[in-house]
Amino acid sequence: LQVPHTPSQPAAGSESRRFTNKHSKKALKASLTLGILLGMFFVAWLPFFVTNVTQAVCGCVPAGFFDVLTWLGYCNSTMNPIIYPLFMRDFKRAMGKYLPCCRRSGEPRPSAISLSMRNSNSGPRAATSLKNVL
Repeated sequence: LQVPHTPSQPAAGSESRRFTNKHSKKALKASLTLGILLGMFFVAWLPFFVTNVTQAVCGCVPAGFFDVLTWLGYCNSTMNPIIYPLFMRDFKRAMGKYLPCCRRSGEPRPSAISLSMRNSNSGPRAATSLKNVL
């Protein structure tokens, strides 16, 4: 016996490919963002740590050079809030929602009470009784 082919089977295959492709693009973008962040971290802080160890061993590092490397690390910390919104849409939305400088003119400002209720899961709930459960 042969089972006839239905026209919906190829569509399901293309739908799953599209779903997989969408998630692989997200994973690639997340990996790229993480790679950029880690790369910048190592470029900025590795010279500082190597110089710090060198200073502890031989004491031959000039103070001005050490200060420059320290400020390079500080600049890296300043770059993180710039890099995250550039590469992560969710982070950009959250910044726009909670920071007044990034909010769109028509969006309302969330109140502290609504944020607290949302985070603590203590918002209004439907009354639960034995009658509702049965």
